[in-house]
Amino acid sequence: MTLIKSISGIRGTIGGRAGDGLTPFDIVKFTAAYGSWVVQKTGNKRIVLGRDARISGEMVNNLVIGTLQGLGIEVIDLGLSTTPTVEVAVPDEKAGGGIILTASHNPKQWNALKLLNANGEFISDAEGKEVLDLAESADFDFADVDKLGKVIKNDTYLQKHIDKVLALPLVDVEAIKKADFKVVIDCVNSTGGIFIPALLKALGVSKVIELYCTPDGYFPHNPEPLPENLTEISKEVQKQNADLGIVVDPDVDRLCFVNEDGSMFGEEYTLVAVADYVLKNTPGNTVSNLSSTRALRDVTEKAGSEYNASAVGEVNVVNKMKATNAIIGGEGNGGIIYPESHYGRDALVGIALFLTHLAKFGKSISVLRASYPQYHISKNKITLTPEMDIDNLLKQVEEKYKNQPYSTIDGLKIEFDKTWVHLRRSNTEPIIRIYSEAENETIAESLANKIISDIKEILHL
Repeated sequence: MTLIKSISGIRGTIGGRAGDGLTPFDIVKFTAAYGSWVVQKTGNKRIVLGRDARISGEMVNNLVIGTLQGLGIEVIDLGLSTTPTVEVAVPDEKAGGGIILTASHNPKQWNALKLLNANGEFISDAEGKEVLDLAESADFDFADVDKLGKVIKNDTYLQKHIDKVLALPLVDVEAIKKADFKVVIDCVNSTGGIFIPALLKALGVSKVIELYCTPDGYFPHNPEPLPENLTEISKEVQKQNADLGIVVDPDVDRLCFVNEDGSMFGEEYTLVAVADYVLKNTPGNTVSNLSSTRALRDVTEKAGSEYNASAVGEVNVVNKMKATNAIIGGEGNGGIIYPESHYGRDALVGIALFLTHLAKFGKSISVLRASYPQYHISKNKITLTPEMDIDNLLKQVEEKYKNQPYSTIDGLKIEFDKTWVHLRRSNTEPIIRIYSEAENETIAESLANKIISDIKEILHL
């Protein structure tokens, strides 16, 4: 059993002993800590709650609601929802914060409490530490019987979220309708199965073939939207002669596309394509994390704008976007952050902008993909013994390549002309992740192997 307490929330496998897995005891403890923290910080006794469709969702939801009520907090329960929908609802409901019950792309045995601030954005590192400290101290003051919190069920945010997407100036419903797209969708039997068909209908897409749109939490394949997990939609797109396939993860904040020939558009290129469309209409800066493809930088600079990289993690991307007044940003895992809507990864916004872009482009999705710079990312890792000094190891690699452009804002990223390698330690395991990117797979692999060889030399392995 696994329980991971991180600054972005609490996630773990359901069951086991308290403190070892995400048990009812742990759910209550961390909910109480977060609820108490929100009231202390904001004086606001209202929290928005929503969940994806995973099997444990109802159980976790009941525990969270009861705990928040016990603190005297009013709960706005959106029920089956999406991460971006909860993010949108928090400021709309004038709440002090929000909790999303989802383990995102993790398999069915996992669940998590993702924690938001009053702006509907993920809490910061410092705020996360405050919540964890409060959980350990168990310094909670529960309400007496006359002051228990109310629960208000609110199922209006499916439509409200869609309406907000349709209202974005760069979303052109008429262009999408006119393109008459035939689309296959895979919503992995989670809440995308509710939200994506409704969004597509509102966008004027009438030919939709649904795969796994029953929100019962029984994931038909590994729910992370990677090529090896998407063989079925790939075949279905070809069989149906569809224009494209659309895939979301269980909480609908990650988005990827399948080309009309069944090949993958590439989740790294979701952000590249959407940013290209936005930049063509709104000059401005862009941001992605250090491990994302260089193609975004190329597209941004071609448009005469400035690209900046942030540390890995949505909250870091958002902070860098605010600091640089970026008009679009996100992560290479198919996460689109469009501030015109809100500061959070949002597959609904991504779908609407992408379909508008594709409709106006007027050619096939594979031709659109071919119009972007071609890069390949190689993902590797080295497992180390827990007692090894990873920071010192990275310092020695940095010294070896000190004459190359490099960044240490998140591990170590070294650039070699149009190729790069990024080394960063895992927050949860004694490993170093090694991502490298080049214009073809062979060069990317060779760069990764060179760095791995340097590390082994430094460690005398």
